[in-house]
Amino acid sequence: MTTLTPPNDASTTEDPTGFTALESGVRSYSRAWPVVFDRAVGATVYTEDGDAYLDFFAGAGSLNYGHNNPVLKKVLIDYLADDRMVHSLDMFTTARRDFLETFHSLILEPRGLDHKVVFPGPGGANSVEAALKLARKVTGRESVINFTNAFHGMTLGALSVTGNSMKRGGAGIPLVHATPMPYDDYFNGDVDDFQYFRRMLEDGGSGLNEPAAVIVETVQGEGGINAARAEWLRSLAELCKEHGILLILDDIQMGCGRTGGFFSFEEAGINPDIICLSKSISGYGLPMAITLVRPELDVWEPGEHNGTFRGLAPAFATAAEAIRTYWSDDTLEKEILAKGLLIEAHFNGLVSRYPELGLVNKGRGLARGLQMPSGELADKVTTGAFERGLLVETSGPESEVVKLLPPLTITEDELRKGLAIIDEALAAAVA
Repeated sequence: MTTLTPPNDASTTEDPTGFTALESGVRSYSRAWPVVFDRAVGATVYTEDGDAYLDFFAGAGSLNYGHNNPVLKKVLIDYLADDRMVHSLDMFTTARRDFLETFHSLILEPRGLDHKVVFPGPGGANSVEAALKLARKVTGRESVINFTNAFHGMTLGALSVTGNSMKRGGAGIPLVHATPMPYDDYFNGDVDDFQYFRRMLEDGGSGLNEPAAVIVETVQGEGGINAARAEWLRSLAELCKEHGILLILDDIQMGCGRTGGFFSFEEAGINPDIICLSKSISGYGLPMAITLVRPELDVWEPGEHNGTFRGLAPAFATAAEAIRTYWSDDTLEKEILAKGLLIEAHFNGLVSRYPELGLVNKGRGLARGLQMPSGELADKVTTGAFERGLLVETSGPESEVVKLLPPLTITEDELRKGLAIIDEALAAAVA
C-alpha cells in the first residue's frame, strides 16, 4: 500500500499512529497529541500502551461529568440491554418524555424559564442553525448581529456569525447577513458599552439592516476565554428588547454547569429568547443538541425544521439521569465555583511570578484561561504539559490562551496535579 502524506500534514512519513495515510489532513487535535487513546475514566485517559493523561480538555467541554461516569454508564448499559428504542427521529418515546419532564421540572421551572424544547439534530451547529432560522422566520428580517472573536459552529449559517478568519475562510463562499459588533471590553474600556452598536441601530444612514437577532456567548471559549460582565449582558438584553431584536444565547460550551449555574447567563439574571445547548447536555458525551425557544416564538410548521438524528434515545436517557444526579440541588454548583476560585488563585500566582510576560488570568467557574504574550509560548506550554501527562488546549485568535476545561467532577487533588504540571511546563517554556 502506498502511504500518502498530504502537503499540509505535519506527521512524519513513518506515521507512528497509523492514521495519516487513511484520514484527511483536516484533523487537528491528533496533531497536538500524537498518541492513540484507548480507555478513559473520570478525569484520566489512557493510551493503547497504558500511559495515563490527566484531562483538562474534556472533549472540548462535552464531558462535564467525566469519562464513563459510572452512574450514567449504568443507565446507558441497562437501556441498551433492555432493547429500548435507540433511534426514533421525533416519534414519541418513553426516553424522550423522561428527558422533557426532568429538564422542565429540575432545570427550566426552578429558573423561571418557560421555553419549549426543539430537538434540531445531534450537534451544536445544528442548534445554532435552528436558532438563526427561527429568528428570521419570526421577525421577517435577515440580518444577525454577532460579536468579535465569537465562535458558533462550522456549518455555513453558524460560520457566518463566527469571528475566526481561518475558519471563515474554509466556507468557500461569501458569508453574508451577519454584522460583527465589539464584544465586552474589546476596546479595553476606552469606549462606552454599545455606543457603536446603538448608534448604528438609530442612524438611518448607517447601512445596518434591521437585525432579526443578536447571538452571543457569555464566555467566548474558542475566542480566548473572554468573559462578559453581568452588567454588559444585561445592557445587551435591554438593547435587544428596546429595538425588537431577539436575543440568542449560545450556551453550547459554557452551559450545563461549566461556569457554575446550569446556564451561564444565570449570574446576569437575563432571560434569552432562544438558548442553544449541546456538548454536555447528554451527560455522557453522546451526540445531542437542543434549542430552547420562548413559547410565543414556537411558530414552526410541522416538519419545517427537522433532521434524521434528532431522536437519539440513549442520549435522552443519560441526559435525564445527569440532571437528576447533579442538578437536584446546588451541591455541584458550589463545587464548580470553589474549584474555579482555586484555579483563579493559582493563575494569579503565575501572573505575579512572571511580570515580564504580561500574563492575563481569564474566565469563570471551570472555564479558565491563561493568556500568554504569544501563541508560540502558549503552544510550548501545552506541548510541555502533554509531555508531562496533561491534555490542555489553546484558544484565542492567535492561539495565545492556555485553555482549561476540566470535568466538573474532577477532584481537588487531580486539579492541583494538573496545575502543577502547567507550572512546570511554563517554567520550562520561558527558560
